[in-house]
Amino acid sequence: MKKICKIADKTEEEYFNYLIDTLKSKITQWDYFVDWKKVLGNIASIEKELNLLNTLIGKKNILEETENLIIEYPKIIKAIPFLLAIREKSVQVLVDVNRFIYQNFDFSIKSPTKEQANNFAKFIVNSGIGDLLSQQKIKSVPDYVTGVEAGLNSNARKNRGGKLMEAIVENFVIDTCKNADARYLCQATAKKIKSKWNISVTQDKTSRIVDFAINKKGKLYFIETNFYGGGGSKLKSTATEYIKMNSHWNNQKITFIWVTDGCGWLTSANPLREYFDNSDFLLNLQTLQKGYLTKIIEKF
Repeated sequence: MKKICKIADKTEEEYFNYLIDTLKSKITQWDYFVDWKKVLGNIASIEKELNLLNTLIGKKNILEETENLIIEYPKIIKAIPFLLAIREKSVQVLVDVNRFIYQNFDFSIKSPTKEQANNFAKFIVNSGIGDLLSQQKIKSVPDYVTGVEAGLNSNARKNRGGKLMEAIVENFVIDTCKNADARYLCQATAKKIKSKWNISVTQDKTSRIVDFAINKKGKLYFIETNFYGGGGSKLKSTATEYIKMNSHWNNQKITFIWVTDGCGWLTSANPLREYFDNSDFLLNLQTLQKGYLTKIIEKF
């Protein structure tokens, strides 16, 4: 019988079926929708510049007014990308379609010439922001950019799903370490483990970062976490990778624990079962709640 089944007091078939039956459909929390701390942090870095751009609202000769504002306050150049959800520090715009001529706009310029100021003013006008300002379709530039940033941030929800799972699992890792008199590291690398605990680890990839590393009196436990709300080829490739990872860490006497969840596994149960058959420890959120992680650290 597998080690995990001994802890759960179930047969392998019973345990795997229990794992599948208790998969969560969602782990959405309040900070999943918009990371307001990050949004407001981005706004704070250009708050003065956005308020200066406010002075353009309602101006009739928007091109001339914008050029003059840039000449007097060149720092507002760095705020221009935020008006259009641009993350790059410079962009190239195709200004002549027939001859394929591009114009480069470098938003890191600190002391623009009059010509460059005029080009940035044209950028604002030609991008459509000029009309919004002159026609007072924007009442507050800081408020407008806050909306833009919130929209950009919402596009990162897919990436936040993994972070949410890590945050949930970390709560159980903290409790486990307290109960088992152990210590842990987040986003652990071989270098961090060596520096923190003076334990040498051989990585299978130089870029390998483990979600959690637990150290109980010199014995290491590595934990990887993920949540799959939908199916796809990614699930199979992850399961295959983790079988190899489990073997790699086991060869160094490191116990590998995979904590995964999500209804995506309902359509990809076979690769999950393959991992289960070839590794010792597979958990989901329900089994964490039942204290199985603590039992693993205490007994193995």
